[in-house]
Amino acid sequence: MRKNRSDGFSLIKANGISKPATVLIQKISDAISGYFKPYQIRRVAKADTDAEIIKAQARIKINRLQRRALIRFVNEEAKKQENMEAITEKAVAQLTDSSTPQDMDDDWITNFFDKCRIISDKEMHLLWAKVLAGEANSPGTFSKRTVNSLGSLDKLDAQLFTKLCGFVLLVNEDSVPFIYDVQASIYNDHEIIYTALCHLDDIGLISFGSIAGFTLTKLSKQITIKYYGTTLILEFKNPEDNELEFGNVMLTHIGEELSRVCGAKPVDAFLDFLIERWSKKGLVLVSPYPKQ
Repeated sequence: MRKNRSDGFSLIKANGISKPATVLIQKISDAISGYFKPYQIRRVAKADTDAEIIKAQARIKINRLQRRALIRFVNEEAKKQENMEAITEKAVAQLTDSSTPQDMDDDWITNFFDKCRIISDKEMHLLWAKVLAGEANSPGTFSKRTVNSLGSLDKLDAQLFTKLCGFVLLVNEDSVPFIYDVQASIYNDHEIIYTALCHLDDIGLISFGSIAGFTLTKLSKQITIKYYGTTLILEFKNPEDNELEFGNVMLTHIGEELSRVCGAKPVDAFLDFLIERWSKKGLVLVSPYPKQ
């Protein structure tokens, strides 16, 4: 049970914490010494700074400017500590039994907390927690470049990217955004417009603007497409070496990694929109698709 802040912060009761969670917290403690302990995250920054104030007062009379600077530092460090604790607590709840946080890279952890400690928005905390948990569950899932990019995203950027990912499908397990016409209402109704795509391109999450459009190549006769719990099998006319255009947007490596954890939701009628377009191109839907 969580204690009052004045009593310290217990991440999880010692008798209820899972082994992966214990390992993760210890791993974080080792990587960023002084911030965490198993079963409890310490308020080191505040405690240390309070001690320095006491020492300084004992040596000299601190003037008002010095005192205000020290108080500001205490408050800033306490807020950073609170952010790290909130993100870690949410990440622990998402660990799997097969999680291997012991294999996480210490430099990755240090870089992660250096970037996330200044993030105060609670919705963004959840996104950061998903990245931390994802890396703990399968070390190597998220690159430091992706973490650095996430550190530069504001809330509106993240929300816009999440809306775009509502149009992302898995094609043979590859994440592919199907944006065929930036003027189509099915996209515009969800704020996916030309300027929005240009912005996502500018911040490095997508590539946008190919005149000819992007194409999946060397596809077999049948391909498997997944869209938020719905699995489709599309069949081409040729036995091999087929192509499938998917529009003018492609995820970058960073965008592909973040698409896994951004919390996107399916767009109503989007599959119907795609199937109608594909059928005009001669593709055959092999698996049954229950229309809504």
